[in-house]
Amino acid sequence: MKYAILFSVHNKISLNTYKRGAMRKNNILRYTLIIVFCTGWYCAEHTETFEPIAMNIWPTSTEADTSTERPLASRGDSVIRITDITNPSFTVFRANQTKNPTPAVLIFPGGAYKYLAINKEGTDVANWLNSIGITAVLVKYTVPENREAAFRDGQRAIRLVRYHAKEWNIDPNRIGVIGFSAGGHLATRLSTDFKRNIYKKIDDADTINCRPDFSILMYPAYLENKELHSLASEIKISQEIPPTFIVQTKDDSSLVGGTILYDQALKDLGVPSIFHLFPEGGHGYGIWPSEYAVSNWPKLCEKWLIETGIINKESQ
Repeated sequence: MKYAILFSVHNKISLNTYKRGAMRKNNILRYTLIIVFCTGWYCAEHTETFEPIAMNIWPTSTEADTSTERPLASRGDSVIRITDITNPSFTVFRANQTKNPTPAVLIFPGGAYKYLAINKEGTDVANWLNSIGITAVLVKYTVPENREAAFRDGQRAIRLVRYHAKEWNIDPNRIGVIGFSAGGHLATRLSTDFKRNIYKKIDDADTINCRPDFSILMYPAYLENKELHSLASEIKISQEIPPTFIVQTKDDSSLVGGTILYDQALKDLGVPSIFHLFPEGGHGYGIWPSEYAVSNWPKLCEKWLIETGIINKESQ
């Protein structure tokens, strides 16, 4: 419904503009334009929408029975930060079309593994993904300070989404990940270390492959072992890493080195990847617009998704 409202406002503005010109021509043209735009409004209003689907990642019998999740105090920057996630979960925001199975992307917000920046690196990202025909899965992984639990959360979340793919009209061969900062580190681990059984099988979902089909890494953190000037040991490099899209800025000085190392490792092995390195923009910008060119990354990413065949505009 959000997109229908935006679409309708745009149409009203356009209709008024055309009406002014049409008045100087003839009534037939004006009525034709009204019919065209009202048809567009009707289509937008009647696009099938779906309620979000929330799911716990782990049965409550094996994890905390109740969530201790809480928001952190505002820093005055409009970012919503949540922490103390002991019962990890995800929410599925289905793309508003049902003609064919859609791609899906699991979203891993950042926050230094201490909290999750749940709007600018989470819900707002889900809105963008839906707008380009992709089902979004926003993951609330374990925080604070438990990277291995977060890694387990991520692996099982991918398996659960693939297990429920038919039910949620998802193509099981087009399930990817996007991660920001610490979430980018987590997404990198999920994209490189997917063969190990890191938790005991719980149900049939755990028999399913947890390798992402593509990976989007936004200013990923913690990729570098700074003492050895090499990739961190938990990043497992192989030719089986999925196609990867990476965004970073040169002035993200403490993290850009690790991103460059990772990109070079992918290129050395022939893994399909694209790396957009911008001169400035800092860290933690998420999907919100800014004065910097790096804010154009959603358009660049959409182009890459189309070029790699992950988005098929003709089938939507």
